[in-house]
Amino acid sequence: MLMPRPSASASPVSITQTEARHLWLRAQRLDTPEPFGADASATLAAIEHLGYVQIDTINVIERCHHHILWSRIPAYRREHLHHAQSVDKTVFEYWTHALSYVPTRDLKYYLADMKLHQTAPKAWYDSVTPADLRKIVTRIRKHGALSIRDIDDDIPVEKDHPWASRKPSKRALQLAFYIGKLTISERSGMLKTYELMERHFNWERPPRRATEKETTDYLLDRALRSQGVVSLDSACHLNAKRKPLVRAAIDMRVKKGLLVPVTIEGAGKAAHWAEPQTLAERPVQAQGVHILSPFDPLIIQRKRLHLLFGYEHRFEAYVPKEKRVYGYFALPVLVDGEIVAAIDLKADRERRALHIQQWNWIGTRKRQGLKAAIESRLHDFEQFQFAS
Repeated sequence: MLMPRPSASASPVSITQTEARHLWLRAQRLDTPEPFGADASATLAAIEHLGYVQIDTINVIERCHHHILWSRIPAYRREHLHHAQSVDKTVFEYWTHALSYVPTRDLKYYLADMKLHQTAPKAWYDSVTPADLRKIVTRIRKHGALSIRDIDDDIPVEKDHPWASRKPSKRALQLAFYIGKLTISERSGMLKTYELMERHFNWERPPRRATEKETTDYLLDRALRSQGVVSLDSACHLNAKRKPLVRAAIDMRVKKGLLVPVTIEGAGKAAHWAEPQTLAERPVQAQGVHILSPFDPLIIQRKRLHLLFGYEHRFEAYVPKEKRVYGYFALPVLVDGEIVAAIDLKADRERRALHIQQWNWIGTRKRQGLKAAIESRLHDFEQFQFAS
């Protein structure tokens, strides 16, 4: 049933924290067992729906991009993502709020950022000269895709940062990637293979760069699709420069009746919005057990997480051991729509076992039966972790 179109001066719709939380879980597809199906096509469907899946180097357990996909695709296999990136080429890597897998259909919205990196590169790349850039691109053009390991003629230099390389070519590769000359055609663990972008995608004609308005609409649409109820902060996560444009787009949609102002119990004066059809179909519950990555889209926006779940996640990998509360790499545990625990896991790859370093209960929910349900899901995660 369609809701009536609100006027520009319509009063906000009031919802509870629980309703807002369930709307977010539904938008994140964490409220049903197999929201994207069980075959290889589910990987692309999940990335297209979420808009991005973050990549991170920490591998104390399964790397976060595989973990995030497994949380929504119980039958997920790592080769599914490899196939999407390197064979079907339906996803590519680029920077959102962090390095992420992004649907190739959305590449046009990132071309302006690539141009900006070219005209105003960050200080990190000051040491890369135009000649360095031409050299690495020409090498790939002539000899094919390569990784940093394939470069053996660099004169090593001293590292100026813990994440730097002694091979000067690494920064040239990175800059060529950020300006869109190169793309990552394949990834093995964290080893990236770079290829000319036009050759990788085999374009007859490269995509047209999206306009500022199109990119703004894309960011807002992505947030509405994957968050359900949005705030300006959540739609522009770590992208403050976009806030004025996104706010203007929100105001225009409210005037047209395409968005409804929402007040959330306990959120104070923080402004939120949702599409009318989202509010017309409010879920009353969420089911299932999920062991979530700290880089999961549900977890990464800490203030939003605290507002809607009453849980303040602590990422303590870079915290001194004596100051940790939840552990080095604590994973929030979602049970039937509530975060009930944070478990610090470590993979013992030699013995092919997951070790529980620390188990912290969260909240006041009755724990009868919870431990057994969580342990069953941990067993599933262990099987996924060490699947050949």
